[in-house]
Amino acid sequence: MILDGRVTVNGVTAALGQRADMRRDAIAVDGAPLPDAGGRVYIMLNKPRGYVTSMSDDRGRRTVVQLTRGAGTRVYPVGRLDMDSEGLLLMTNDGDFALRVAHPSSMKEKVYHIEVTGDARAAPDMLARPMEINGRLITAARVETLRADAGGGLLAVTIREGRNRQLRRMCGLCGLAVVSLRRVAIGGVELGALSAGEWRHLTAGELRRLNSLDAV
Repeated sequence: MILDGRVTVNGVTAALGQRADMRRDAIAVDGAPLPDAGGRVYIMLNKPRGYVTSMSDDRGRRTVVQLTRGAGTRVYPVGRLDMDSEGLLLMTNDGDFALRVAHPSSMKEKVYHIEVTGDARAAPDMLARPMEINGRLITAARVETLRADAGGGLLAVTIREGRNRQLRRMCGLCGLAVVSLRRVAIGGVELGALSAGEWRHLTAGELRRLNSLDAV
């Protein structure tokens, strides 16, 4: 594998006979990091609609755990996506990593594609204003219009917070109804072409980005 150029150390193609330490170096094969000595696993799931972001559900609804049984170990969601939302969901068995990425203090940017009904032409200005939701001031969002007219549109919305149903409530305050909501990036790590219901290991570069103190 080394001779075929499939192994990297800290993002650089490894050479035969090179030394590396799994405790401090990011070693990857075909872009997927090796599990460290503690057996830590980091994956990206494209969550479909209709799945609950929890380990179990007393109402018998489908959970994201059912989609990640092939990961070789039990992994837990990092943050949440509500049942009607879809897209990028990180999962891991590393509690420190999960807390570091999901905690509001990390301020990691999250990007969503939101299809709405209602007059979406003024959405960038309206959604970019700070709003009060349930007595809490929500910081302004960055909004890009992908498609908009008087009947609806498709918006790319970037936020740093991620409170319960925050984007749906923000759209509601602007007179917009959410048809679909899909998360496409977290902290600069993008969902890409991963199919709904599928998952893959995070690359060494993606892990470095998410572990960075940089909020982007």
